[in-house]
Amino acid sequence: MKEVMEMRKFVAPELVFGAGSSLLVGQYAENFGARRVLIVSDPGVLECSWTTAVKESLIKANIETFVFSDVSENPQDVEVMKGAEFYKKNNCDCIVAVGGGSSMDCAKGIGIVTTNNAHILSFEGVDMVHAPGPPLICIPTTAGSSADVSQFAIITDTVRHVKISIVSKAMVPDAALVDPTLTTTMDSQLTAATGLDALTHGIEAYVSNANSALTDLLALDSIKLVSENIVGVIKDPQNVKLRGFVMLGSMEAGLAFSNAILGAVHAMAHSLGGHLNLPHGECNAILLPYVIKINFPFAVERYIDIAKAMSVDVDGKTDDQICEALVETVIKLRKDAGMVKSLKDFDLKKEDIPKLASLALKDACMITNPVALTQKDLENIYEAAF
Repeated sequence: MKEVMEMRKFVAPELVFGAGSSLLVGQYAENFGARRVLIVSDPGVLECSWTTAVKESLIKANIETFVFSDVSENPQDVEVMKGAEFYKKNNCDCIVAVGGGSSMDCAKGIGIVTTNNAHILSFEGVDMVHAPGPPLICIPTTAGSSADVSQFAIITDTVRHVKISIVSKAMVPDAALVDPTLTTTMDSQLTAATGLDALTHGIEAYVSNANSALTDLLALDSIKLVSENIVGVIKDPQNVKLRGFVMLGSMEAGLAFSNAILGAVHAMAHSLGGHLNLPHGECNAILLPYVIKINFPFAVERYIDIAKAMSVDVDGKTDDQICEALVETVIKLRKDAGMVKSLKDFDLKKEDIPKLASLALKDACMITNPVALTQKDLENIYEAAF
């Protein structure tokens, strides 16, 4: 009961979940008093019809639109600064992000740069944003990053070649229009990477030392929804019902980790992804089993709950046996989703590992890992994933 009664803060945007919710964007922008909206997207999403539909909804509400799409897979500091200049040049008063985590994180960055008149890298860390950005509406086209509901923004520092974490209430969008139909244009690789990112969000939020009764409910349900449906979605990509289950799981995981924060997997993935410019979800998928192994003894009951949520038979098994079964289940799910690479398949040199571990130790996500890990611990995890 003490856990349930412990004081905890919970932040979330206004949410609309369901097919067709993305078309409400004109109404929401109008409610925010917007007249000139910056749409932040990326080249891949622009090729689909989603950005066009969003633009049409805004135009019907008599709102002018300006599109910024110079956003890479891992949004960079220079792209955020360029987008902020574009926002100011066109006298915009609201931002609409249409895309995956890259577009939404870039949009968040553009917003706080314009209101604080500072470089995006100056906001690195927790609660470093002094003034909130302009109204922000997020419309996700992937099911995984959960940037549409979180107080996180992840930006690549192009000088240090590392991803920085910006954690602040100012990063929480004003509205999230979560439309599962927009995920039907994802290919199998992106579906797998984003889905396993969502699974990692749920797992890390549940074992986080900042968990709460509310984040626990959301995290466990997200783990169940994603693990049960991600492979089916990859096999049947146009199945909107399955897409909806994964999207709901992703949203729940986002609400959970936004408030409970994350752990070593994400800290290490930020370091690794910034160094090699790899997809974030793939980094998480590679590292997750090895972090579970080292964390398990320090959050046994919580990992057993996770194992049950992933349909692992725990009856009559020792803690060590459950840990091994959970790790094997995660690895099998990763392989069934088509993600079979290890770190050795990328251009990573073993001599780079100490630097990666050092950067990961400084990441904000390490603070809420269930156990304090050392430089050597992180080096061992990277080596095990090689």
